Amino acid sequence: MPRLARLRSIAARTRTSDPAPVFARRLVQLLVGLALYGLGIALIVRGELGVAPWDVLTQGIAKQTGLGFGLITVLTSGVVLLLWIPLRQRLGFGTVMNALLVGPFADLSLWLIPTGLDLWARILMLFGGIVVLAIATGLYIGAHFGPGPRDGLMTGLHRRTGWRIWIVRTGIELAVLGTGFLLGGNVGIGTLAFALLIGPLCGWAIPLFAVRRPTDGAAQRSVGRRDVLHPATEPTPAV
Repeated sequence: MPRLARLRSIAARTRTSDPAPVFARRLVQLLVGLALYGLGIALIVRGELGVAPWDVLTQGIAKQTGLGFGLITVLTSGVVLLLWIPLRQRLGFGTVMNALLVGPFADLSLWLIPTGLDLWARILMLFGGIVVLAIATGLYIGAHFGPGPRDGLMTGLHRRTGWRIWIVRTGIELAVLGTGFLLGGNVGIGTLAFALLIGPLCGWAIPLFAVRRPTDGAAQRSVGRRDVLHPATEPTPAV
């Protein structure tokens, strides 16, 4: 069965020759990053000053369909993965976990964070959420289990075009923002702040949290490829 074969391929790429402490750190970093990503989304939403572009799109789709926020986040991830095909992006364990977990983590965080806070608290939540999202992006991309659906689109376009990460990320956010606005999503000053700040912040966070991994020099020399041991790993992009 093609689907089963695909899952086995992902599992095979997840196995590495990393020492146990390095692999454990990567796994924990991945899960923490995904949890923080959901938290960052919720902080911005509860800031009520305008949500992030992808969440403008989510809110717009929710307004048109009546589906829940977390469910739409998961479904959108699946659609974005289809855009990987022409970019020849490789699916990794982290990609699958991102697609499945960010939506539920966002729903949980939205449930925990109250609404109707004072303006000063909502401003702090907005900018705190932007920083948390950038750190979360650096954490799960830096864990080298493969980027999430949206960030794989970012790194794939970066690799194909040669454009710098912050330029690619900002362009994607602005395109998504326009689509979400047309569908009726909530746009505000916080949306503009996110669209302008997330690219530079990701450019700082991605190399900062990249896990240094041991390599097998002999194996690399035998095939002339630096990703022989970890084919699902995306190299840390230039920023």
